[in-house]
Amino acid sequence: MMSAKERILEEIKTFPGQSGIYYQNLETGETWGYGEKDHYLAASIVKLPLMAAILLWKSRGETSFDDTVTIRENQKIPGCGAVQFLNGDVTLTVGELCKLMIVISDSCATNALFRHYGAAAIHDAFLELGLIGTQFNREYWDEEREKRGINNYFVPEEMGRLLQRMYDRTLVDEESSAWLESILRQQQINHKLGGKLPMDFPMAHKTGDEEDKAHDVGIVFTKSPFIACFAYVGPDMQVYEDFIRRAARMLADENGGVEI
Repeated sequence: MMSAKERILEEIKTFPGQSGIYYQNLETGETWGYGEKDHYLAASIVKLPLMAAILLWKSRGETSFDDTVTIRENQKIPGCGAVQFLNGDVTLTVGELCKLMIVISDSCATNALFRHYGAAAIHDAFLELGLIGTQFNREYWDEEREKRGINNYFVPEEMGRLLQRMYDRTLVDEESSAWLESILRQQQINHKLGGKLPMDFPMAHKTGDEEDKAHDVGIVFTKSPFIACFAYVGPDMQVYEDFIRRAARMLADENGGVEI
């Protein structure tokens, strides 16, 4: 009988477009992947490393969750989130924007944080965090920059290493790591990584979705916890989403099952 690894690696190669996975068992240290070092158009995945960058600055006293940011009516964009539906200009704290960015993947909140800190500071923080290929280069729905080929990218292996450091409580510091895990556990978009797991099964993850992108990166807290970072850019987004669901369940079953 084929192992989950063998079945996943056999199927992932069949998808048209660009597909990848990074896997790590957090008890044994075993790692494997496919396309795990490649760059993928990020959709919402770069919201995770942006959160890590903000925690890095916060640990140094360079920012505070109590700082306020105003989103003007003309800065609101469609897509995920709630801020776009609030009337008029909206002023929120950095902490509130961070929670909206991760828990419901609010793109208005993310753009506000991107403008507040600036592309140059974000670039430098990513490098300091060891994120070489993962890049946050433009706001969401910036069609002018997108037409010029300026896009956001992530590398599955880099997201896996970031999640490992969070799990080990070495991402920035223990307090920051614990806070990030707590907020990722509250993420509300659970139809991919958690799609074939019991409802409310413990995970700490971040998704990314667009019409041709299906990503999910996170930790599944089976008896032997594991990291799974899935990436896909191509025409079979819905089929790949089902692959993520099935693959995550296979990995969960091999890592202690889904009995809580």
